[in-house]
Amino acid sequence: MGQSLAALPAEVARAVRALGLLGRPVLVAVSGGVDSIVLLHALAELREELGLDLSVGHVHHGLRGEEADADAGLVEASARALGCRFALEHVEPAALREVGPSRDRPTLQEAARQLRREALRSIAAELGADRVATAHQRDDQAETLLLRLFRGTGPEGLGGIPEQSPDGLFVRPLLNVPRTEILAWARDQGLRWREDASNTDPRFARASLRDELRQLAERLRPGWDRALADLAEAQRRENEWIEALIAEEARDWWTPEGDGLRLRAEGWDDLPPALARRLLRKAWHQLGGGRDVTRQHLDRAHRFLARGAPGSRLEWPGGLVLTRGPLGARLGPGERVGDEGRPTSR
Repeated sequence: MGQSLAALPAEVARAVRALGLLGRPVLVAVSGGVDSIVLLHALAELREELGLDLSVGHVHHGLRGEEADADAGLVEASARALGCRFALEHVEPAALREVGPSRDRPTLQEAARQLRREALRSIAAELGADRVATAHQRDDQAETLLLRLFRGTGPEGLGGIPEQSPDGLFVRPLLNVPRTEILAWARDQGLRWREDASNTDPRFARASLRDELRQLAERLRPGWDRALADLAEAQRRENEWIEALIAEEARDWWTPEGDGLRLRAEGWDDLPPALARRLLRKAWHQLGGGRDVTRQHLDRAHRFLARGAPGSRLEWPGGLVLTRGPLGARLGPGERVGDEGRPTSR
């Protein structure tokens, strides 16, 4: 095996140790594509050395008919051949898009992503796994950063995909491995995988980026994916440090109140805009609504808190509402200002 081929299992082993997976029961999320098939086989190759207890989970989205059935069949066969427990869960992303007002409905891809994560949590609990390994790799990281740059992002967004989720459940052992190495290792090992046609469908932003911008980036800057991955890692480390300071600062600006937060009435106009944005983003994340919040949303909220009149309100993505009363402001789900100027449930 060539040096680059040997590097893949070595990098996965390094990531397993760094992520604290030694001796743990790990659910491998396998779609049937080359990335997840390689992750499964690399972890299986290392399981005795690293004491891993592996199981396999597959989420069937019901979007591609017989093609999706074939994906599930390949994943189950791969799991059985490697002696791993297997579980499958069906989800319906299209049904999720029919719930709630149209402006709050996720795209089909967002709905699939949300339901997939929920299904993997369920499968992990069913199979007794306390970690879920997903197959995000270095090209995914670079593409994520480019998409965020084009859509508009702040320093937090430049952190890209983290090695693990905030709650520690989802881990990504392939995040530093480029797709060229993944493909080379899969071919060297004689692995079988499935190709999802939607990955090259130009109707999806990420697919268009793969097809067009990747070629341009390679011409302008060979090794661009490594440069962006390094940027993401550096920014994540800075974000971790800054977030610790923001968490401490937040104690002075709001307190929990029921299903929302009671925010200070005064002082917002004196805050540097960068600090105000970080505080407000943390508040929205704390209430589960931070994913859809942009810099424009945060700047509007800062102006609202600094200058909004009592009785005014500002509606926000995720069903959250910011309201002003005589005693301060409140951020919470579906709130309105009552007759005495105090926020009450709608």
